[in-house]
Amino acid sequence: MTRDLVWFKSSYSTGEVDSDCVEVAADRSAVHVRDSKDTSRPALALGRGAWAVFVAGVGER
Repeated sequence: MTRDLVWFKSSYSTGEVDSDCVEVAADRSAVHVRDSKDTSRPALALGRGAWAVFVAGVGER
């Protein structure tokens, strides 16, 4: 359940009220990602392996 997770805002967040930002939280099996401006919407859950591939791909850009 995502409501029991501890969420962290992206370190790239500008802190502005209308800025685009995501929050992430992790549990034993997945990394969860959600929109920080609308936390009532469902979060995206990625397996830890899929998250590692995503982060590696983003780092290449």
